[in-house]
Amino acid sequence: MRLALQQAEKILGNTKDNPAVGCIITKDKHVIGAGATSINGRPHAEHNAINFSKIKLKNSQIYVTLEPCAHFGRTSPCINKIIKKKIKRVYFSIKDPDPRTYNKSSKRLRERGIVVSNGLLIDKTKPFYSSYIIYKKRKLPYLTCKIAISKDFYTINKKNRCITNEFSRGRVQLMRSLHDCIITSSKTIIKDNPRLTCRIEGLKNRSPSRIIFDNKLRLGIKTNIIKESKIHRTIIFYNKTNKQKIKLLKKLKIKLFKIPLDNYGDLDLIKALVKTKELGFSRIFLESGIKLATNFLNNDLVDCLKIYISNKNLGENGDYSLKKYLKIFLRNKKKTIEKVNLLGDKLISYKLK
Repeated sequence: MRLALQQAEKILGNTKDNPAVGCIITKDKHVIGAGATSINGRPHAEHNAINFSKIKLKNSQIYVTLEPCAHFGRTSPCINKIIKKKIKRVYFSIKDPDPRTYNKSSKRLRERGIVVSNGLLIDKTKPFYSSYIIYKKRKLPYLTCKIAISKDFYTINKKNRCITNEFSRGRVQLMRSLHDCIITSSKTIIKDNPRLTCRIEGLKNRSPSRIIFDNKLRLGIKTNIIKESKIHRTIIFYNKTNKQKIKLLKKLKIKLFKIPLDNYGDLDLIKALVKTKELGFSRIFLESGIKLATNFLNNDLVDCLKIYISNKNLGENGDYSLKKYLKIFLRNKKKTIEKVNLLGDKLISYKLK
C-alpha cells in the first residue's frame, strides 16, 4: 500500500475532478503491476496497473489507495476488470466518498468470491485524500493559499520583488505542479508580471491552468500570462464589460466568465469558486497579492494556508505587515500539519478546515 500511495502522490493535482489513485498488483510475493491515475483522470490506476502487467493475474492481489470505482462513466467500472482478470484479493485503504461507488465495490466483489479488505495504511492515505473528500462533499473546490513574509512579517519588499530565497521559490513551483489551477489577480500580474508555471525539470508539463480575477478587464495583452495562454489554459473572471477587450482576449483563446459582485464591489468569491468547480477544477492554489488572499481567508474559503517565512528582516524596506493579522487569524484556527526548513527560510502549513 505504501508503494501504491507513492504512485498516487506523483499524479496529485493532475487528474482534474477525478482522484489521484495508486495501484500495485502482487503475485507469489512479487510486484507484477503498478499504475496511477492518468493525466486528466483517465484511464484509472487499476486499469493502468493491469495493463502494465505481463503476467497472468489469476489469483493475484491488488492494492489500491481508494475504493475501486463501481459505476459506469466514460469507461466501464474498474471492478469489472478486476473480476474479469480473476484477481483473488482486493485491498484498498479509503472508501470512495462518491455515492456511485461508496461501499458498492466491496459488495459486488465479494459476491464474485473475491476477498476484500479496507483500511490498510489509512493513517497515511486519509490525509492524502483530504482535498478529494472535501471536494466531493461540498460545492466548492479545495483551496490552498500561499503567503510569503519576511522574518519581521512584511509582505512587500520595496527594493526587491522577492522576499524569500531560491529554495522557497522552488518549493512554490513544486506546489504549483500539485494543483490543477492557480487563482491570482490582475493587480498581481500588472505589478509583478509572473509566469505562474512550474519550471522544475521533469515537471514543466505539470503547470496548472490559471484563473485571473480581473473585474474591470485591466490586464494587458503583453504580460507573460497572456503571451503563454495558448500553452497554458487561461481563464478570466470579470464583471465590467469591455466588448473590444473581450473580443481581443477571445482571439487569444482565453475563456472569459462574468461573475457577480459582492457588497463591496469586488468579484463574489463564493460564486467564483462555484464556477471554478463547474469548470472541472478540484485543487486550487491561491497565489495572489495580500488583499485577495486575506479576502479569501476572512471569508473562510481557505482549506490549507502555507506561509513561507524569510530568514531576513526587511525593516524600513518592508511594507504591509501581517504581524497583527496572523496573530489574530490563527489564534483559534491553527493546526500545524507541516514544518519545512528551506535552507534558512521556513515553510509552515496550517490546516484551517
